[in-house]
Amino acid sequence: MSGHSKWANIKHRKAAQDAKKGNLFQKLVRAIIVAAKEGGGDPSMNIRLKTAIDRAKAASVPNDNITRAIKRGTGEIDGASYEEVLYEGYGSGGIAILIDALTDNRNRTAAELRAILSRNGGSLGESGCVAWMFERKGVLFVKGKDLDEEELLINTIDAGAEDLEKEEGGFSLYCDPSNLTMLKQTVEENGYLLEKAEIEMIPKTTMAVDTMEKAQKILKLMDLLEEQDDVQNVYSNFDIPEELMDEIED
Repeated sequence: MSGHSKWANIKHRKAAQDAKKGNLFQKLVRAIIVAAKEGGGDPSMNIRLKTAIDRAKAASVPNDNITRAIKRGTGEIDGASYEEVLYEGYGSGGIAILIDALTDNRNRTAAELRAILSRNGGSLGESGCVAWMFERKGVLFVKGKDLDEEELLINTIDAGAEDLEKEEGGFSLYCDPSNLTMLKQTVEENGYLLEKAEIEMIPKTTMAVDTMEKAQKILKLMDLLEEQDDVQNVYSNFDIPEELMDEIED
């Protein structure tokens, strides 16, 4: 899919490191609370909740924590009230950035994100300034080194697969968000190893990053944004070539 941000691939590489961060459990629990609040506490009827629970279980969040988070979301037990806020801005070199946050104090979150951006060559923008550059898509990552691309597409196209893209270690499948559950089920029924199935904001086009210095600045900014306690996801339209990424990781 042209326009898929390389940030998604980079985050995939860094998943093991991210799992060690102390605030990961808190972020995953918040996602469950908000999903249950908006769509109810039954994951079979609430795809967003099902996805949030799957992510939490993959990160070894205890079942008791997950159950409490669902009950907080549905109002069965008291707790902080979180709201979903989408912040928009720019990073070094003019890259577009979307920040998906769950917060109980949007003014505090905005101030902290503004500070992170301004200290690292970026700026927080007005609502709508970059959102138009992205589209909402269901994204599934099918893991496997020797997968047949044509066969994978044939097996999933009737379930809503619109496109696929070869990645390191497998393929990313793309679909309309409404088809995510059906496509996930089809992938699993066909015996493929599914590593993730989520709804993401995908850039329509990307901006090439052509120097090591620019790439390092952008990656530092993205890390700092994702480490902020209220941030759930960060999306961007930069494209760092594989050769530059290999140099950075060496």
